[in-house]
Amino acid sequence: MPRRLRGALKLLIFVAILIAVNQYLHYFLDMLEMDLRPTNEDMVHRMIMVAAVVYALTLALPFVPGVEIGLALIAIFGPRIVLLVYICTVVGLCLGFLIGRLMPIRVLIGIAHDLGLLRIERFLTGFAGLPPGEIVPTLVSAAPQGWARFLLRNRYVALALLINLPGNVVIGGGGGIAMMAGLSRCFRAPLFFLTVLIAVSPVPLAIAIFGPGFLAE
Repeated sequence: MPRRLRGALKLLIFVAILIAVNQYLHYFLDMLEMDLRPTNEDMVHRMIMVAAVVYALTLALPFVPGVEIGLALIAIFGPRIVLLVYICTVVGLCLGFLIGRLMPIRVLIGIAHDLGLLRIERFLTGFAGLPPGEIVPTLVSAAPQGWARFLLRNRYVALALLINLPGNVVIGGGGGIAMMAGLSRCFRAPLFFLTVLIAVSPVPLAIAIFGPGFLAE
C-alpha cells in the first residue's frame, strides 16, 4: 500500500474512533438524564459511579470536550458531585499524560512518515535521540526569540492556560493537551500533577463559593 494512502487510512480510522466516542458520550449523557429516578437512591449512586469512571477514561482521550461533559454531569446530578467531578478530571488528565509518557515517540515519527511530513519526521527523529535533561534546553535554543521561548520557559503556566482555554477541543481538548505534554518529555510528572490540580479548580471553587446558580449565569 502506498505510504500516503496508508497514512490517510490511519488518520481516517482515528477520526472515526473519535467521532464514535463523542457520539457515545452524547448518548450516555442523554441516558443518564432520562433514566434518573430521585426516589431510587441505589440506582442513582450506581449511575454516579459509572458516569464518573466513564468521564475519567474518556477525558484521557484527545478531542473529547471534557469541560462540557463535567458540567453536564454536575447539571444532571447536582452540585453534590462537584468534588467527584473535580477528582475525575484530575485523574483523567493525569491518565492522558501517562499514556503520552509511555507512548514511544516512534509512533509519531511513523505517522509523520506515512503522511509525507518529512520536516516533522526529521525533527521528531532528532528529538527522540536527546537525553531527557537536554530536551527543554534544546527546544529553547532552537525556538525563535519572543513568545516561543517565553512559553517554553513558563511551560507549566502555559499548560494551565491551555487546559482552561475555551474551545480547546479544537487543539485536542484537555486529554489531547495532557497526552502531548507527556509525549513531549518536557514536563515532570509531579509538577504536571500540581499544575492540573490548580488548573481545574476554578469551576469547583466557584460553585462552592457562589452556589449551583453559578452554572446558570
